[in-house]
Amino acid sequence: MSVPDSSTAPGSGGISLGLRANWPQFALLVLINAFVGGMVGIERTVVPLIGAEEFHLASTTLVVSFIVSFGVVKACANLVSGHLADVWGRKRVLILGWFVGLPVPFMIMWAPSWEWVIAANALLGINQGFAWSMTVIMKVDLVGPKSRGLAVGLNEFAGYLAVGATAFLTGYLAGQYGLRPVPIYLGLAYAALGTALSILLVRDTRDHVRLEIGNAPQAVPAVGFWEIFTLTSFRDRNLFAASQAGLVNNLNDGMSWGIFPLFFATFGLGVERIGILKAVYPATWGILQVATGPLSDRWGRKGLIVAGMWVQAAGLLLTAFTSTFSFWLAGSLLLGIGTAMVYPSLIAAVSDASHPTWRARSLSVYRFWRDLGYAIGALSAGLIADLLGMSAAIAIIGALTFASGAVVALLMHERPAGPAGAQGAPTTTTLNS
Repeated sequence: MSVPDSSTAPGSGGISLGLRANWPQFALLVLINAFVGGMVGIERTVVPLIGAEEFHLASTTLVVSFIVSFGVVKACANLVSGHLADVWGRKRVLILGWFVGLPVPFMIMWAPSWEWVIAANALLGINQGFAWSMTVIMKVDLVGPKSRGLAVGLNEFAGYLAVGATAFLTGYLAGQYGLRPVPIYLGLAYAALGTALSILLVRDTRDHVRLEIGNAPQAVPAVGFWEIFTLTSFRDRNLFAASQAGLVNNLNDGMSWGIFPLFFATFGLGVERIGILKAVYPATWGILQVATGPLSDRWGRKGLIVAGMWVQAAGLLLTAFTSTFSFWLAGSLLLGIGTAMVYPSLIAAVSDASHPTWRARSLSVYRFWRDLGYAIGALSAGLIADLLGMSAAIAIIGALTFASGAVVALLMHERPAGPAGAQGAPTTTTLNS
């Protein structure tokens, strides 16, 4: 993998764009995002089982309610994070995200009722919406327009590999020591290290954005938040295609987060083996993004997004209609492969269609819709599972995932990943498309 060349403009004060010029800060942000991902990983295996086994929640909808609180709050945090990043600076929002996340492991470990777990996940949603958003935005700021897919791929690799590794470790620890508190100790370490590194070592990247704006071929008029919201949500066909695909992608992830541990447990699978299945999906997703992110820079975004959504659908349908560990393992691998194809490509596609002056806000709107999928997926899957059974819930979400890929195939136009595509985005034609 070649390291992109850097670019430095006269009068930029030594600030350069490119991975080579910014690798120490880039690597630091990769590490910090691993800790951000680990905060979610502590919940992937054990928290649904805590609801069912310790708090004796009979309704699947009630069990997945913690994901609903997480998804709604994270989506709203995403929506404001881009504006706060432009006004306050990226570093301050990152640190704020960590401060909000510090109480989460304590609340889960010692929760006397399920309402405490729901409240902890509301705080976790703010932590993820601020901290994960900033690590993505800051990496995109650092590398410039030529390597967005690579930057996003490495960011998501670190985050979701940590999700998978932590899901496995918490499953193992739960099998040895019980569901609480030992498996959640990992969260204490992640929160402490992430907070300390963000305060002591991270530098803001707004100067890199100013440099990229200075390299733009034409001036761009100011664009208001509502215009960016409507543009990203439905007025631009590329941004709409990306936003709906992101929503459905996290809709099926929210479903798998809440339903899969309960589904596997109904067949008598123990918590350690459930932990393996819950680890394979995000670990595959995380590792493969090292390849799929750069590939989206070379091959384009659309093909990877469409194929990835369809591969996810195949994994979900395989899981729904089988009842053995080996088929579930294959389904988890397919789900991870498909998500790895989709995730960095979607963020890079939104970045391609957004000017540097409003890219952070456009990414925030995209991430609002994407992470609202957690809440919609968990709630809808819980209701379907209570009415029709868990297999039906998984299969219906799989069919919806296939349909979302078809929407991208019909609507999205491929656009250049380099400077031309990025700088051409905010013209009047695009705003009114």
